Amino acid sequence: MNDTSPEIARMVHERYAKMQPVERFLIGVSMFETARAIVLASFPVDLSPEKLRRKLCERLYPELAARAYGVDQTYGGS
Repeated sequence: MNDTSPEIARMVHERYAKMQPVERFLIGVSMFETARAIVLASFPVDLSPEKLRRKLCERLYPELAARAYGVDQTYGGS
């Protein structure tokens, strides 16, 4: 789904094109950190640090988590 008008999409593209690579990289890092914080906020508060890392990996990298940890049914794991 794309609800952005072509004119606005062009303006955004031009703005990103004018940025230095490090600026674009830092925007991506910030977006990832925000997504990570949202995911962490969705977990039960009583998880151990190990379980928290595992659940975060399962949510962000499901294929990697399946290979690393196998299937986990606790807390609705995959």
